[in-house]
Amino acid sequence: MLRTRLLASLGALLALATALTPAHAQPDFPNHPITIVVPVPPGGIVDLAARLTTEQMGTTLGQPVIIDNRAGASGNIAYALVAAARPDGYTLLASYSMYHAGNPSMFNGLRWNAESFKPVGMVAVSPHVVTVHPSLPVHNLKELVAYAKAHPGEINYASQGSGSVPHVGTELFKQMTGTDMVHVPYKGSGPAIQDVLSGRVQLFITTPPSVIGHIQNGRLRAIAIAGASRHPMLPDVPTAAEEGFPGFELDAWVALFAPAGTPDAVIEKISAALGKGLQDPAVIKTAEEAGVRVNYQNPQQLGETVARDTAHWSQVIKSANITVN
Repeated sequence: MLRTRLLASLGALLALATALTPAHAQPDFPNHPITIVVPVPPGGIVDLAARLTTEQMGTTLGQPVIIDNRAGASGNIAYALVAAARPDGYTLLASYSMYHAGNPSMFNGLRWNAESFKPVGMVAVSPHVVTVHPSLPVHNLKELVAYAKAHPGEINYASQGSGSVPHVGTELFKQMTGTDMVHVPYKGSGPAIQDVLSGRVQLFITTPPSVIGHIQNGRLRAIAIAGASRHPMLPDVPTAAEEGFPGFELDAWVALFAPAGTPDAVIEKISAALGKGLQDPAVIKTAEEAGVRVNYQNPQQLGETVARDTAHWSQVIKSANITVN
């Protein structure tokens, strides 16, 4: 009897130790490479942001940081993969703002939700520029709104896919201005830009790097920056607020997340390495040349950003009745 009780007590202690170990004892983390899963193909803002500090983080952490591009299903393949990963800090997600804040409101039957991840740190942000084909007789947002109201349903606007920032953001603009424009989704920004350049669609709200050359050669007209400040690539283009539309800001962010249950000590270690890497002048320069701005936020700050953006975009998506299946 005594032996049975001792064995039972020992078993309970071992179970308790096992339960406590992941959260409190990670002294050797990391002891093998860390993988950042990226929900888009190589190239583009999200992929670039994910790669910004991998070398610096690897040096700080003492282990390589590897990029794994898992594109498809509007990011949901990558998100589900990381949500199901072992919560030990070795598998991270490079999250795109609209996927993170908007997908749960647009998709049914997702294999992940907001509680599937813990914030690690914000990496970078990029505002959007409102561009139109030169055939559209508008040179600023007020003229765009006036023309759209005079020609309801005649302006076609492009996006690089249903549920993207350009899609949901343009729907927000329609709600703010009471205008009626038609959404034409594409599989990526490349095909969208080609049809805007041809005039088949007249409006495209996107990140500046993808259209800066076309703006400079006059094939597209930039009429506003949907951000809090002017963009260094387009210093002469006013913000939406300057044009009389305060609140029309479309900042796409990229941030790192870990699976729910990852120990706080591990999160803090990775976040500190990320923050240190984002202070590197070479990293800052690379980001600026690509048209994005490094914007480190610690886990708590990032959590607040996610909560705020999710509340905001879910309301926009609901009001616009946007669903993607």
